[in-house]
Amino acid sequence: MAKRKTRVLAVANEKGGVGKTVTVINLGAALQQEGRQVLIVDMDPQFNATRGLGVEPDADAGSIYDLVAGDGSKTVNDVLVSTRWEGLDLIPSHVDLTGAEVELVEVAGREDRLKSALSELEGRYDFIICDTPPSLSLLTINVFSYAREVLVPCQTHPYAYAALGELFDTIDAVGQEINDGLSITGILATLYDQRTRVGHRILEKLKADERYGPLLLDTVIRANTTIADSADAGKPVVFYRRGSYGAEDYTALAREILSRPAR
Repeated sequence: MAKRKTRVLAVANEKGGVGKTVTVINLGAALQQEGRQVLIVDMDPQFNATRGLGVEPDADAGSIYDLVAGDGSKTVNDVLVSTRWEGLDLIPSHVDLTGAEVELVEVAGREDRLKSALSELEGRYDFIICDTPPSLSLLTINVFSYAREVLVPCQTHPYAYAALGELFDTIDAVGQEINDGLSITGILATLYDQRTRVGHRILEKLKADERYGPLLLDTVIRANTTIADSADAGKPVVFYRRGSYGAEDYTALAREILSRPAR
């Protein structure tokens, strides 16, 4: 059997509240529904992606912390969790990850800890999707060092639009200095409320911008309370309520990502 080509995708935005973790969970689940083997890597100490997949953080069971800052006693197979949906796996996060940056400050090659820890997973999954903290941190740099693609969720709000420039500059700098294989796959408009003028205005600004417009995905994630309800239930929306706008939008996103060639 031919070894599958693994696409490693970071979902990142330095601004919080833009639908980043929700996108990680629901894109992963929608890709699984399209017949792909998917691994979610939760690199956010807030561990919302972990709980959003119905898994409670457990330091004894192991987490991503053990791989990037632990004593080496746990391997990737020790911390990898099979969710209740076959073909959708998780490497959970834990609050201990908060201290990882301090612990790694004197460690040589600290920006490549995640890449080294997950190298053996190449070919086991079609997609490895990494959640990131809502800040530029050593954890985020680790994800950018490992990933080959970045998906940027952007809430259709003026503050989120204004923050894009700094994020793009960061990704460009990482690409030049650490990972020359890193590129932006697309910008995903999120939390779009078609009833508001501001939502329409920001979406049009994204389309018209010389830097952002060519990267803007066709799929738009509409504001939808079912997405929040599904996160509270620990279920991706495609499993929670298949006929909802949220399920429709994330299914469309998965198909659009699949239609784009791997980087």
